[in-house]
Amino acid sequence: MRELSRRQALRLGGAFGLLTGTAALSTAAALSRRPAVTGAELRSAVPLPPPFRVPLPLPRVLPPVAPGRYEITQRVAEVEILPGIRTPMWTYDGTFPGPTIESRRGRPITVTHRNELAVPTVVHLHGGRTPADSDGYPTDLVLPAGWTAEHHAMPDPRAVRTHLTRSYTFPLDQRPALLWYHDHRMDFTAPALWRGLAGLHIVRDDAEEALGLPSGARELPLLIADRAFAADGSLDYPSLDGTLRERPGVRESFLGGVLGDVLLVNGAPWPVQEVDAARYRLRILNASNARHYELEAVTDDGRQLPLVQIGADQGLLAAPVTQATLPIGPAERYDVVVDFADVPVGGRVRLLNRLGSGRTAEVMAFRVARRARDDSRVPAVLSTDLPAWDRPVRVRDFSFRAGQLDHGRGWVIDGRPFDPARTDVTVALGDVEVWRLVADVHHPVHLHLAGFRVLSRGGRPPLPHDAGLKDTVSLRPGEAAEIITRFDGYRGRYLFHCHNAEHEDRGMMANLEIT
Repeated sequence: MRELSRRQALRLGGAFGLLTGTAALSTAAALSRRPAVTGAELRSAVPLPPPFRVPLPLPRVLPPVAPGRYEITQRVAEVEILPGIRTPMWTYDGTFPGPTIESRRGRPITVTHRNELAVPTVVHLHGGRTPADSDGYPTDLVLPAGWTAEHHAMPDPRAVRTHLTRSYTFPLDQRPALLWYHDHRMDFTAPALWRGLAGLHIVRDDAEEALGLPSGARELPLLIADRAFAADGSLDYPSLDGTLRERPGVRESFLGGVLGDVLLVNGAPWPVQEVDAARYRLRILNASNARHYELEAVTDDGRQLPLVQIGADQGLLAAPVTQATLPIGPAERYDVVVDFADVPVGGRVRLLNRLGSGRTAEVMAFRVARRARDDSRVPAVLSTDLPAWDRPVRVRDFSFRAGQLDHGRGWVIDGRPFDPARTDVTVALGDVEVWRLVADVHHPVHLHLAGFRVLSRGGRPPLPHDAGLKDTVSLRPGEAAEIITRFDGYRGRYLFHCHNAEHEDRGMMANLEIT
């Protein structure tokens, strides 16, 4: 153990960046479909609708059943994703995305989930500062009717399993932010996400609401995800076991990640949203299994509108950062303000994906319908409560790479696949640490419980979109990054892992014990 200043950590990061080289890049070339993509794309077998015809749906806000108490049922439902086609999906309360939970900073809530699906589930509030027993550890299963613990035996003596229902308690002692909840069952997270188990959770507070940012109808949550469809309209996915009961994993050619050829926003394909000629706050989540995006807003005459970033995974930045384009990896969230005031009435602005091709280069569109009064603003100072960590007590190195598992190829952290019975990292409550992360291909690395700041990438300063407090950092092929965090909040067993869901299911998770 050694104590390091932030300046020392950055200097060491420069040397660490030199460790990435030809071996990592050759692995990236082997597993990537093209340099900007890690994974392989499925092609839909059903005719796809033209873009920008389907209205953007907004997920319903879940009402409490009592003050501070919510209930959600996980069940199969037929959902109209493609116009005129009913698609069976696994859902939270019958919709995709699931209902949005809106909560207040510092006001604890309890969410009770009932599992009416055919397999066990787990719920993780991604980005939540949550006690370990409600964090959604991958073996803390909610078993469906007819299942016993023996149906899902695994070497984890600490697992806590319940039948049919489980109540998760969220203290919400955290900054206001866009969070999301999703299934986190060991070995089967990826297909459960693909089938629809994802929803938004927004934490608000009085200080943020007093800033005058766009709000109400001018605050739009945008859950972006890609999917592919079989000829009968069902979701296509290359599972080795379509029942998701016994054998985990995907076909060999999809080990790098599963990509779809249909881009959905809030469950609609390439939708369009009518807007005023005014500022809008876009609260963007990449809920894709493996697809990365680089977003830009472009008018039909080719003019690029600024994306004024005001927030990251864990809430508001200290000050706005104007972006021309915005890269976003799986599980990352960004708050941006887009001003449509200079777009003529009837004009259109397309949200494009610079990493896509063909139909995956288009995300959605906004059509300016009318002139309107706009009293919103983007203040020069957004937040003053960002943590200023210094004097880390130790530095740790972690490599995220392809590797060999007992039962075939997969993904490993420091050469070892995930084992729920093994403790990989132990930290003391309140410790500040620098973690240096290196990747072979794209790996969006997520820490449970702890938000962090990005210190550097490859020994250089962080990129503009790395500003603020994050819980997921998207590493590019052959890249090293350094992050700093404080492990506060709660003691117990947590995780860090790659949020490429296929990588996660094939071993790329590790245990973090906070004592």
